[in-house]
Amino acid sequence: MRNLLAAARRRVSEDLAAIRERDPAAGNRLVLLTCYPGLHALWIYRIAHLCWTSDHPVLARLLSQFARLITGVEIHPAAEIGRRVVIDHGIGVVIGSTAEVGDDVLMYHGVTLGNRRPVDGKRHPTVGDDVMLGANATVLGPVEIGRGATVGGAAVVVEPVDPDTTVVGNPARPVGDTHLVDDGEPVRDGNAEIDRIVCDGGRC
Repeated sequence: MRNLLAAARRRVSEDLAAIRERDPAAGNRLVLLTCYPGLHALWIYRIAHLCWTSDHPVLARLLSQFARLITGVEIHPAAEIGRRVVIDHGIGVVIGSTAEVGDDVLMYHGVTLGNRRPVDGKRHPTVGDDVMLGANATVLGPVEIGRGATVGGAAVVVEPVDPDTTVVGNPARPVGDTHLVDDGEPVRDGNAEIDRIVCDGGRC
């Protein structure tokens, strides 16, 4: 029991540090503990997942529905979610039962990791480590999002995404080496352009 509590404290500290790293608006510890619904949803999910893997599916589902009610985030307790995951804002996030999410993933509001058809077995996405999923991004089916990839805001992904690749649009497609900015001038990829794509679903 003592080891379990120590591990839980380490995870809580990791989660708080991950938010501070990714959110410049993060406040003090009290603000982080009380005002981040994505964080609350993940913590409740982890308890629900423990119940699910301990053969208490009804309790697990009740906990996941409670989290959905108070946070607006729906995570099936059977999903596999790694460490230091940050769900920013949270409202509208849906993560299906066979979804797998790696470590250090950042996802914004409205992200869906869903299925394309109700079949048995693996039917939800696998998201690698260090992936960023933009606002209202939708990833459907048993596709893999490679390590370090970025999915733009409002993108719809139905095909695998290579590691360290940025995809935008519906259906999502990789962004090339150059983009057209608002004045029509081509520019090389850069952080500012990537940020615009992630947050606004900008077109290449």
